[in-house]
Amino acid sequence: MKTKKYTELKLNYKIWFTDQNDKGILGDGKWKILKAIEQTGSLTAACEKLQITYRRTWNDLKAIEKQLGFALLEKSRGGAEGGSTTLTPEGLKLIRAFDDFHEKMDVIMQSHFAELKQYLLSNGE
Repeated sequence: MKTKKYTELKLNYKIWFTDQNDKGILGDGKWKILKAIEQTGSLTAACEKLQITYRRTWNDLKAIEKQLGFALLEKSRGGAEGGSTTLTPEGLKLIRAFDDFHEKMDVIMQSHFAELKQYLLSNGE
């Protein structure tokens, strides 16, 4: 019975970066927002896709920009077709670096999680 429960375990974790005072700057949630903006070309569309509020997201992204000291977003007001929001070169660099970091950490975490489950399934022998 105990063995069955161990085989059903799933790994979940989040990654986030903080400043020297442990105030959160960027984590998985904001990373997903920035990626959605890149994919959709619109903050509004990204918020709709992720089912989050525009106002809070805008404020959160502005706070991140302030903490990091550079702009993440470039907004252009639109006419009949609406405006657009794109990532600045620094914003793109940040999400590419986070992508790469996450990809590497995912491999490490999955490997160690597999070892943990194997240990539990072997009764610690």
